[in-house]
Amino acid sequence: MRSVFDRAAAALDTKKPFVLYAKPESDILTAFFQQTTEVYYTNDLTEKGFVFSSFLDDRGILFPENRCDIFTENVPNEFVDLPYFSDNEPDVDVADFHKRLVQNGVNAILYGKMDKVVLSRREQVKIDEDKILVYYKRILQNYPTAFRYLFYHPEVGLWMGATPEQLLKKTKDIIETVALAGTQVYDKNKEAHWQPKEQLEQQIVTDFIEESILPYVSDVSKSLPYTYRAGSLVHIKTDIKGRLLSDSNFVKVVKALHPTPALCGFPKAEARNFIVQNEGYPREFYSGFLGEINYDYAKKTSGNSNLFVNLRCMQFKKNSAYLYIGGGITKDSDPEKEFIETINKSKIMKRVLG
Repeated sequence: MRSVFDRAAAALDTKKPFVLYAKPESDILTAFFQQTTEVYYTNDLTEKGFVFSSFLDDRGILFPENRCDIFTENVPNEFVDLPYFSDNEPDVDVADFHKRLVQNGVNAILYGKMDKVVLSRREQVKIDEDKILVYYKRILQNYPTAFRYLFYHPEVGLWMGATPEQLLKKTKDIIETVALAGTQVYDKNKEAHWQPKEQLEQQIVTDFIEESILPYVSDVSKSLPYTYRAGSLVHIKTDIKGRLLSDSNFVKVVKALHPTPALCGFPKAEARNFIVQNEGYPREFYSGFLGEINYDYAKKTSGNSNLFVNLRCMQFKKNSAYLYIGGGITKDSDPEKEFIETINKSKIMKRVLG
């Protein structure tokens, strides 16, 4: 029987939609191969299948279970090299634009327009488009704690990522989500120390999530904030759990959370408007969400959903990869440090592109 990688290679050649993905800490690779090139959408997340939603559009691109051939197999265990990536620092114009953007965000916060805004940039990297599946194998093997995916639809685009952030997990009537904020480079020789700016950023995310889900859930509980490692970076993380008051509340919780302050800001409407008006490029599916809805295809369990925020991602166009890199801005943010943080984050994904 052909492997999912053989099928994916054929789908790329014939421009047929598919998605491959593996969940965090899982060695099971799930694959959807859509039987037509039609674009399907979901508004209420009641279908079974895979959803891919953008930053601005509440509709999600849907791979419906009943329109796809679905396979599961083990993540390949053969060695895939992770070569050195020869990287150049972004040019002065790119650096200056992002620093001005951050300063404008800080000013808007100081003027009382927002409490936090997440500002990003897009970086173009030349790649070999014949190595897309090689890049994805590198992601699978080198970022085992992330949700690792490769998505293609000829009408939508080709995206790949390794995201460490859960949007929402549903197991029967129990939902789980996380507040994730702050970023430092992992250093095995010392413990992460979080500055007040980073602690405030994480608290804003936690408070927003709690307030957003309270109308729809009961028995809300949360962990204390803790340092969480995602590859070569660490973040502050709080785990949040609750019980849905009704099944119909699942989509209400998703819409209340998306986009979270970790990828947008707070208040949400004001932050989203600032992003659209100032970032200078369309985010498309960066900072959207993606994942399984109403079925766990690895465990063959009905009724469970598992959605992730689309960060640490890239979009492929011809011989280029477009990397999307952002950071949370509060009143204490320093434009120079924020730009350096985007450089550190970009290196996480560039490592697979050598």
